[in-house]
Amino acid sequence: MDYFFEHQQDAEANLMAAFAPRSPQDRGVFDYHWSRLLEDPATKVRTIEQDGQVAGAVVVSGIGEEPELSFWTAREYWGQGITTSAVDALLEAFTDRPLRAHVPADNIGSQKILTRRGFSVVGEDKTFSNARSEVVTELIMQLG
Repeated sequence: MDYFFEHQQDAEANLMAAFAPRSPQDRGVFDYHWSRLLEDPATKVRTIEQDGQVAGAVVVSGIGEEPELSFWTAREYWGQGITTSAVDALLEAFTDRPLRAHVPADNIGSQKILTRRGFSVVGEDKTFSNARSEVVTELIMQLG
């Protein structure tokens, strides 16, 4: 978990993701969030690794309601195909459909990963971004 917390400290990555905690430096909030994910037996969490290093995580949560895919990759690994491979592996293991993802409208990299996996835009929402301190448009994308 320490690696994930460290990744969350990257201000540029938080701006790209848009949906970061109000205070990314608050370890208590981070630990609470991750403990809830890991305690839910239906939630699927996979660590993304590259050359023995923790590069990020890919998660499917909300199972039983409307499952949602999310992912985070440390900035130094962007553009290397690592996230794409991790998403592919999780989609192979988790076959329930439909599967949704929410992505900021200006996060082209995440949109490409999802679109190339067969996700399509099914809606959009306006949500307050703590990381950007403004309301942003997020695309609601769906597979299946």
